[in-house]
Amino acid sequence: MQTTTTQLHMFGRQPAELASHKVSRRTRQLLESVLSGHELSETDAIHLFQVEGADLDALTATANEVRRRRVGDDATFVITRNINYTNVCYMGCRFCNFAKRKDDPEAEFFDLDEIVRRAQEAWDKGATEVCIQGGLHPNIPGHFYRDMLKAIKAVLPDMHIHAFSPFEIWFGANKSRLSYRDFIRDLVDNGLGSMPGTAAEILDTEVRKQLTRDKLTTDQWVEIITTAHEEGLPTTSTIMYGHIDGPEHWAAHIALLRDIQKRTGGFTEFVPLGFVHYKTPLFLEHEGVRPGPTRLEHIRMHAVARLMLDGWIDNIQASWVKLGPDLARQMLAAGVNDMGGTLMNESISRAAGGEHGQEMLPDELATMIRDMGRRPVRRNTIYQTVETFDDPVASTPQRHAVGGLA
Repeated sequence: MQTTTTQLHMFGRQPAELASHKVSRRTRQLLESVLSGHELSETDAIHLFQVEGADLDALTATANEVRRRRVGDDATFVITRNINYTNVCYMGCRFCNFAKRKDDPEAEFFDLDEIVRRAQEAWDKGATEVCIQGGLHPNIPGHFYRDMLKAIKAVLPDMHIHAFSPFEIWFGANKSRLSYRDFIRDLVDNGLGSMPGTAAEILDTEVRKQLTRDKLTTDQWVEIITTAHEEGLPTTSTIMYGHIDGPEHWAAHIALLRDIQKRTGGFTEFVPLGFVHYKTPLFLEHEGVRPGPTRLEHIRMHAVARLMLDGWIDNIQASWVKLGPDLARQMLAAGVNDMGGTLMNESISRAAGGEHGQEMLPDELATMIRDMGRRPVRRNTIYQTVETFDDPVASTPQRHAVGGLA
């Protein structure tokens, strides 16, 4: 539930950056309104998505203060492994270079033994979660999704399985000739613990038509996500930005997620995912497609999301795979409180030309967090504390590294 203005004022302080005479009147009024507990509108978010200089410094400082009020100074991460069980997919998403045809020499399809082996290996390394996603292989029967869950749970009953995007749910339900609700209920009954809110990209009809003609619609994505929440299945939420989209799309997308959360309360976190362009057909074959977000757009996205979602989605995550470790670390001073997962394997961004590796060790994530003056905390999928590392170092958080002109 949204925290009241009176409760927020109990926390007391405003960021010093907001008092600068260089901050524009409109930006100052918007940020002061948010700090007083008022909801940020789409129109005001569009303005903040375009600020620079002192206004950007005020935005990030305000997002950082709202984060502190909402979740404190701990910064979290989870030990997890990605299992991308097949890269065979026929949907033709133009922003993706992961998909292969069945007869492609690089086509992969893991059988149940290999999926369980990878999950066991993750468990042995301390993982509390496996994240399972794959392409829409035309030969996969609908029951294969259930079979994966049952096979892992038979060997690792305490492993949390975070699996199957709304697109996979759409595909599996159709293959099984079941409603979304019945398909999701069956998966939950067989061990599904939570679901990634990927396949969202931009929840705008016209933009989605340009990204892929075949992919599920905005309405279908919303229906599947809300059905999952109604069945007690928590999900993440995401946005993919920096291609043919802009601030008006970003603001509308986050507002839609906020509306869903007001109705269901089922989102655990929001994860901005910058478009990785290098090898994608969308960038290579079409004019006017941007090569991913700029550094300042990354900063604004995480900061504005913190303000728009305040009181509704508490956890804002920085994806080190998309941003790179250094920029992801800096997001901790722009409203972010979570650094995602160790991953162990990550194939989708890498296939698109991502340059930031497949695995981050827990100690590396803890060091990144500690370097920003925050306390590292290892969590599980639903943000329960598993392990607390230590108190923050005495140094001042490096907020200057995030500001508009740094």
